[in-house]
Amino acid sequence: MKLLYVKATGFKNLQDGCILDFTAKSKKTTEDKEYELQEIADGLFVYNTAAFIGKNASGKTTILELLDCCYSILGEYALEDKNYSYDNIHLDMYFYHEGRIYKYQTDLISSLTLSNKATFVNQKLFEKEYFKSNVKNIFSDDGFVTVNNIGTLPEDTSILFFVLHKKETKAVYFNSDGSGADTYRLMFNALKRYKIPTAALSKILHLFDSNIQNLTMLDEHNYELSLCCDGRKIISDKELVHFLSSGTTKGLLLYTTVIASLQNGFDLIIDEIENHFHKTLVENIISLYKDKSVNKKNATLLFSTHYCEILNLFNRQDNIWVCRMDKKISIENMYENFNIRPELLKSKQFYNDTFKTAINYEDLMALKKELLR
Repeated sequence: MKLLYVKATGFKNLQDGCILDFTAKSKKTTEDKEYELQEIADGLFVYNTAAFIGKNASGKTTILELLDCCYSILGEYALEDKNYSYDNIHLDMYFYHEGRIYKYQTDLISSLTLSNKATFVNQKLFEKEYFKSNVKNIFSDDGFVTVNNIGTLPEDTSILFFVLHKKETKAVYFNSDGSGADTYRLMFNALKRYKIPTAALSKILHLFDSNIQNLTMLDEHNYELSLCCDGRKIISDKELVHFLSSGTTKGLLLYTTVIASLQNGFDLIIDEIENHFHKTLVENIISLYKDKSVNKKNATLLFSTHYCEILNLFNRQDNIWVCRMDKKISIENMYENFNIRPELLKSKQFYNDTFKTAINYEDLMALKKELLR
């Protein structure tokens, strides 16, 4: 299963009719096919990595929450415990699965009995066989037929269950807030759930703090920490979160999730990928998704960032979106909406305010004048 296209109306503060199309649009070079793109079917290419940029409060997090919403429906067939209202949301989602293109439509409202769950109404599901000759028209209505044998489900469960059949992680959303002392329990749960070898954990630990040899979970709140110089110590999760740097704590869970994503082929959504991390670590994560010898199961990394230099790692422009806020959040594709020569550094264009993402200079000066009073 691969999510190809989303159109959303009524989602948080997004402009109605917001569209995200993850199929490759510009010319596909041999190098792009090796590092930037993944061919999920004959002639059907999507991205290994996709970036969302924009200044603060431009809507990057909202866009990623929309993606998390879609992946939750595709993987869990439900929406629960999200931090937004479900009412009046309409979604059109297209995805590829086992040789077919599916079109799914639904309206969402809050459950009348459970306020933390969404109810699915007016659900429709269509399908058509994928043909390479029709790759440019896969989202047109031509050829779609209604999916038959749709049974009855509870109102808080999506009919996508009848196509995808079992609950399965389709993506993990890694927000910028962090999980505090709960990070370590989540990390060990991920190690167990995705059958990641303990040897991988020691390498992640050493990547962030060379003084740490090992970390073992004793119970839900206590851990054994092995240090190069000070031997072993028993430490609680609340003590551990202060003992380790914030970057190490967040990095442990993030890199564990990266490994799980690459080994299992599910997508990873990261809000503010640079938060707490050195630029080299961020570049390393991106490079892992571009390396087909590592990313063997076509996982995709979708992230927001303020590190405009990271954009220079992208050979393409159609896998970069620019977010902005003007009463409503809008999103533009760099390839489709900006006329930029491909040989120019994207970071230079960012600093030149080509994408209208720069901090307002007059606002900065107004703050300085206020401080000088």
